[in-house]
Amino acid sequence: MEHSYSEPTPEPEPLSELEASPIVAPIEAPSSKQDAPPSDPENVKKRQNIFTRTLWTFIMIGVFIGLLLMGHAYMVLLVMLCQTLVYREVTALFVLAQSDKRDEVEGKDPWSKTLNWYFFAATNYFLYGESIIYYFKHVVFSEAQLLPFATNHRLISFALYTIGLMGFVLSLQKRYLRKQFGLFCWVHMSLLLIVVSSHFIVNNILEGLIWFWVPASLVICNDVFAYIWGMSIGRTPLIKLSPKKTVEGFVGAFISTVLFSLLWGSYFMRFNYMICPVHDLGVSAWSNVQCVPNPVFVWKDWQIPTPLATVLSTTLQKQITSISYVPYHLHLLSMSFFASLVAPFGGFFASGFKRAFNIKDFGHSIPGHGGMTDRMDCQFLMGVFTYVYYSSLIRQHNVTVGSILQKIVSGLSVDDQLELIVDLKKYLEGMGVPVPC
Repeated sequence: MEHSYSEPTPEPEPLSELEASPIVAPIEAPSSKQDAPPSDPENVKKRQNIFTRTLWTFIMIGVFIGLLLMGHAYMVLLVMLCQTLVYREVTALFVLAQSDKRDEVEGKDPWSKTLNWYFFAATNYFLYGESIIYYFKHVVFSEAQLLPFATNHRLISFALYTIGLMGFVLSLQKRYLRKQFGLFCWVHMSLLLIVVSSHFIVNNILEGLIWFWVPASLVICNDVFAYIWGMSIGRTPLIKLSPKKTVEGFVGAFISTVLFSLLWGSYFMRFNYMICPVHDLGVSAWSNVQCVPNPVFVWKDWQIPTPLATVLSTTLQKQITSISYVPYHLHLLSMSFFASLVAPFGGFFASGFKRAFNIKDFGHSIPGHGGMTDRMDCQFLMGVFTYVYYSSLIRQHNVTVGSILQKIVSGLSVDDQLELIVDLKKYLEGMGVPVPC
C-alpha cells in the first residue's frame, strides 16, 4: 500500500501546493491516526487519576486500620478531624454562592468567619462534654478539679452559645444583613447535619469499636460493590441526581453487602477489644481488655422444628436438631439493609447539593477523591442510625460505679458522703473484705 502511494503519476512542474494538498492529506491521515490517537492525552490523564485514586484509597485504609489498632482515643481524634474538614468545606459553599454578587465587597464583614468557628467550637464543647460526662463518670466525679465542669457543663455551654449569639447581633451591618443572616442559618444547618452526627459516631466508638468499625465498613463495601456491579452489568439508571448509579448496581451491592456483613461482623465479634465499651482511653489492640460481653454477642442454640429437622437430617445424612447463632447476626442484617437501601441516599443528597452549586466535588482534601464531604456523606447517616438502633434495642442500662458516684457527689452533702464512707467500710469489713485505709 505504501509503495502504491509513493509512486504517483508525474505532474507538470507548475502544479501548485493547493492542488496537491487534497491528494496528500488523505494519504497521511490514516497513518497519523494509527501512530498517535488524538484521545491519547485524555487516556493518560484518566490512568493517572485512577492511579492517584487507588493509591490514596490504600493510604486511607492503612491510616484507618492503624488508628483502629492504636485505640479509641485515636479514632475519636480521626472523627473530629473529619468533621472539621467537612464543616469547612460545607460552610465555604456559602461564600461560593455569594461570590456572584458584585455589589458586596469582600472583607467588609471580618466577624463572619470567626463566628462560624466559634459556634463550631461551642457546639463541640457541649456535645463532647456530654459524652465525657456520660462515659467517664467514674473519672470526672472523682476528681475535684473536674467537678465544676461536670456539674455545670450545660450551663457553661448555654453561656458560650449566648455569647456567640450576642457577638453575631453586634456584628450586623445594614448593608450585609441578608448575607449575614443567611450565613447564620447555613452555619446552624451545618452544625446539625455534621457536628451532631459526628457526636453520635463518637458515642458509637465509646460503646465499643465494633459499633463504629462494622457499620462504616458496610457503607464502604456497599459503595465498592455498587461500582463493580454497575460497571459490569449496569444498564438501567437509578436516579437522575447520580446518572452513573444503576438499578443493577444497587441490587447487586445490596446482596453483596448482606453477605459481607455476616462474615465481617462474625469475625470481629470474637475480640474483646472490639466489643467492650471503653473505660480507659489508654487501651490499644495489644492491651488485655476484659469485660462481660453484651448478650447480643453470646452464642445461642435455636431448636429446629421437628419436621424441618427431619428433612435436614435426611438430606445432609447427619443428625441436625439445632442451629447455633448469636443475636448479633440479626442486628448485622438490619445494619446491612440500612447501609444498602437507605445510607446511599445520603450520597444522593450530597449529589443534589453539588448540582445546586454546579460543582463536581466539595473540595480537594483527598487527592483523587475530592473533598472529605464526598467520602463522609453516607457515613454520617449510617452513624446516626447505628447509635439510635444500638441505644434503643441493644444497650444495657445497668447501675455502674460512675452513675452511683454521680448521684453521691451531686445529691449528698459532705457530711452525708463521709457517713456513707463509714457505713460502707463497716459493711465490707463485716463481709470479710479488707478495706485499705
